[in-house]
Amino acid sequence: MSLDAVLARIDTDFDAATDRLFDLLRVPSISTDPAYKDDCRRAAEWLVADLESLGVRATLRDTPGHPMVVGHVDGPGPHLLFYGHYDVQPVDPLELWDRDPFDPALEETPAGKVIRARGASDDKGQLMTFVEACRAWVAEHGSLPCKITFFFEGEEESGSPSLIPFLKDNAEELSADIALICDTALFDSRVPGIVTMLRGLLGEEITITGPDKDLHSGFFGGAAMNPIRVLSGILANLHDDTGRITVPGFYDGVPELSPELRAQWEGLGFDAGAFLGAVGLATPAGEQDRSALEMVWSRPTAEINGIIGGYTGAGFKTVLPSKASAKISFRLVGDQDPHALRDSFRDWVRDQVPADCSVSFTGHGASPASTMATDHPAFEAARQALSEEWPEEAAYIGCGGSIPIAGYFKTLLDTDAMLIGFAKDDDQIHSPNEKYDLESFHRGIRSWARILDAVSRQG
Repeated sequence: MSLDAVLARIDTDFDAATDRLFDLLRVPSISTDPAYKDDCRRAAEWLVADLESLGVRATLRDTPGHPMVVGHVDGPGPHLLFYGHYDVQPVDPLELWDRDPFDPALEETPAGKVIRARGASDDKGQLMTFVEACRAWVAEHGSLPCKITFFFEGEEESGSPSLIPFLKDNAEELSADIALICDTALFDSRVPGIVTMLRGLLGEEITITGPDKDLHSGFFGGAAMNPIRVLSGILANLHDDTGRITVPGFYDGVPELSPELRAQWEGLGFDAGAFLGAVGLATPAGEQDRSALEMVWSRPTAEINGIIGGYTGAGFKTVLPSKASAKISFRLVGDQDPHALRDSFRDWVRDQVPADCSVSFTGHGASPASTMATDHPAFEAARQALSEEWPEEAAYIGCGGSIPIAGYFKTLLDTDAMLIGFAKDDDQIHSPNEKYDLESFHRGIRSWARILDAVSRQG
């Protein structure tokens, strides 16, 4: 099968591909808001119909929440599972949008044309890059170059409550040689990447309780223990003077980079000063013996996300509060065990609480990190294919965020995942005025066409 003909077809039909994406973007499939339940279903039905137009055997699968879309097409070579999600984030605050979030449009910017709409980058635009690549293959050759299962979720932006049960119930149907996930970003505008490391996530909320009621700080200050003082001391002890996290056993299972991967990352020319300067900072605050790129891709973190306690309203109130609480998130890497770390963290906190105070905990999720098996031949085939489409050579990169679906594919389907996306850091996903570069959409389609060709040749 000729790849050149497929690429030419993509270029010729690109305006029509953009129109199809706009049709999907017009559907306000906000999964977190029950008011948009029918719209989520409408988006799923749209995708079923679109896949069927390619000759895919596609079905809408009901769940206790929003439906899944599953499609199958037979073919030679390896079996690929492609995942994306059709639901989107809420648009609030609406007044900060420059246009209707569900009225997509092309806009000129200093950096080039962009598609402006909620879901343009996360994840409808990314999802459709793969679908449009498949459309071009079918248009040119009447079939796809390998066996593909399409799997689209409608609850990714609302915690995926139906995902694990669905994967367990349909594991045999969804298992494949390798999974493809298009929900990540380019390293920069010229360098594509394949994400091979995803950090896990552990969330903890701690509440320190002292007196049985709020107290007058003039009457009780000095004699009564202040929960904010206790909490502040615990939080201050979370890191030492070098930036390392002090929870016992925290670094168990944290791997070192291989020399090959370290060299590849150093070759990317990451500018830590520009990275931090863009948000008004200058100095990396993590482990002092690590580069900024290691800090955000391959090292674990402990971050204080919020502190609550005492009087925080307008004016002043001399109160000694009864309670104080904090929300803390840990990003995990390698083989760190989130459940063991939760136990260790809670014991570490308890040891610092004085006799006159008590502590309670609320857990907010616990998912391990994911590290992809790059020795699978599909990885290098895909990296070479990406390098042929973009101005600079593709790289294996990390991702500071957490994408649990990759881990679920490994643990529940025994399927490794390649995460390849074409978003940019300034796409404003989850924020007003979300956009997706038109070049990302176009080159993304061409990239997937090249990857399908390269991976299918692996057999």
